[in-house]
Amino acid sequence: MELMTPGVQGTELVDDVNVDRAYLRLANQIGELLTKSGLKPGDRLPSERALADQFEVSRTSVREAIIAMELHGIVEVRGGSGAYLVQPPVRVYGTTAFMPESGPGPFELLRARCLIESEVAFVAAETRKDSDLDRIFEALADMRLYIDDKAANIAADRRFHVCIADATGNSVLLQMVTAMCNQTKSPVWNKMDQHFHSADMREASQHDHQLIFDALLARDPFAARAAMRAHLERVIKVFSQSWR
Repeated sequence: MELMTPGVQGTELVDDVNVDRAYLRLANQIGELLTKSGLKPGDRLPSERALADQFEVSRTSVREAIIAMELHGIVEVRGGSGAYLVQPPVRVYGTTAFMPESGPGPFELLRARCLIESEVAFVAAETRKDSDLDRIFEALADMRLYIDDKAANIAADRRFHVCIADATGNSVLLQMVTAMCNQTKSPVWNKMDQHFHSADMREASQHDHQLIFDALLARDPFAARAAMRAHLERVIKVFSQSWR
């Protein structure tokens, strides 16, 4: 059954053979489910757990798909309540299809960062110079200075990570970390961040980053690796919190 509501225009989406992101494929599948389910605008979607079980995927994959649908105006996520249908996706050639987003999903990105930046921190603890520590500490100090200014705090946070990569003396690692940090400016990431970023999260990150800096200062690569991994795993946990 195709959902049709008088006076409501569906969001126009584009069929594109280049849609290859897992969370976008899942968004298409959920869109098909909504189209056939009889849900009307204002109705609540099935829970993340129910959708994950139905499509045999992780709850984080469902979360990324729902965020993509929210960006397209299909659903609205209400903190403490769940996701609600705003308007049904338009059917294009018999199927729903989402315009592709650039870049990976937030959880895909965070897991890659956890693997790569943990090792970057390990190397940086062995190779860093005093001048590198000065730049890293300046970024850390700016994070504290701008703890109540979300945008400035995030900019300092990114600079902290990039400066650690620079301290390795390896230009490839610097390029990789810079590219991953730049991916946190994507629409899907920003929407996820909008739902879960808080003052408490910034305070926790400040503590995490201090531990990373302390390990770099002590030239302790194992502590630096562990602190970076713990930091990024904590961010994954925050982004995985239930929104109802």
